[in-house]
Amino acid sequence: MSRINFGAFLAPHHPIGEHPMLQYQRDLDLVEHLDRLGYNEFWCGEHHSTGWEMIASPEMFLAAAGQRSHRIKLGTGVISLPYHHPYNVAQRMVQLDHMTDGRAIFGSGPGALPSDAYTLGIDPMTQRDRQDEAIGVIKRLMKGEDRFDHESEWFTLKNAALQLLPLQEDMEFVVASMISPSGMTLAGKYGAGALSIGSMSTAGLQSLPLQWSFAKDSAEKHGKSVDRSNWRIVMNFHIAETREQAREEAKHGLMKWHNEYTVSTLMRPGAEIFDSPDEAIDGMAFGDNAAIVIGTPDDLVDSIRKMYELTGGFGTVIGFVHDWCTPEQNFRSWDRVARYVVPEINGYLKAYRKSQQDVIENREVFDRAGEAVTSKIMENEKAVKALAEEANAGSAMQSPNAPDLNKMNN
Repeated sequence: MSRINFGAFLAPHHPIGEHPMLQYQRDLDLVEHLDRLGYNEFWCGEHHSTGWEMIASPEMFLAAAGQRSHRIKLGTGVISLPYHHPYNVAQRMVQLDHMTDGRAIFGSGPGALPSDAYTLGIDPMTQRDRQDEAIGVIKRLMKGEDRFDHESEWFTLKNAALQLLPLQEDMEFVVASMISPSGMTLAGKYGAGALSIGSMSTAGLQSLPLQWSFAKDSAEKHGKSVDRSNWRIVMNFHIAETREQAREEAKHGLMKWHNEYTVSTLMRPGAEIFDSPDEAIDGMAFGDNAAIVIGTPDDLVDSIRKMYELTGGFGTVIGFVHDWCTPEQNFRSWDRVARYVVPEINGYLKAYRKSQQDVIENREVFDRAGEAVTSKIMENEKAVKALAEEANAGSAMQSPNAPDLNKMNN
């Protein structure tokens, strides 16, 4: 298993009832926390409705996050391209890249919420084609192509060029993918990375083995190439010291999220209300086809390895940021992943364990070294006397293999 990166995805999904200003601040605190812990990426989305999803401008949020972080890469997850003139999107992403010292990742999608498209008067049947068209134009602009015109039924460019290019020589483009082939096909067409969000559902998990083939086939068709290291898989988890603790911390918020957001707000087909927190967590995290990991670092390590085997390999695990528990419990969950899951998955501890085992298995060699030291001590009368006095005082530093100096002096 190749080494993989770790990141976080903030939709966000914040329950209605808290002060929005404080929710924004807590989200920025989380970016700062993840940066300190060594996470590789942070993503946030664009939404304009539902009440739960309150970030309207991912570029604006990430610019603020860039001022409170140092090394973590910052991705738009995603900008809904049909909602914007592509020239403005390109300009904002270039500015974000400069403001974050070249840490911006451009993630795009067609728009996830029908209520957003309806408000903007956009026909859902046009959204994916518009995303495709916009990506092509934005790529031309960011590459610094000479001035060009572009006529479209939804936007126009005249003698267009960017006066400032990205700080990065080649800003990474990433396309969001749900369950249908469209996202992965688009990623292949442009040789872009992919962000698989559908993996958080049972249906999405079942579709993953086929997803990469859509990207690969599309890349071959358009003379591009795709790399699994640029494939990001979103996973849903909450980690604590024990499964019981993780369960107790997450179950009430998990039920609220499912009942009030997934069922009552989105009215997702097939989703049904849970009657109790225990029923919710049993059904969503501990069933045969569970898409959520509630448990210990070892449980998440096992799930990531299974996901890697299921997909055939990917480059980054992206944890979905939720409000199932208190902010303090949530921060501790991310901390445990960084401390225990990341090094285990990436093999950082193998040499430590090998070194420890080597010492255990070669005990006689190191005992022999101790005997050599003792032998030299015994040749010096003053040293023998000093050690005997320490032994009489009950020194805790005396080696269990050292000779009884009191007997030797008698």
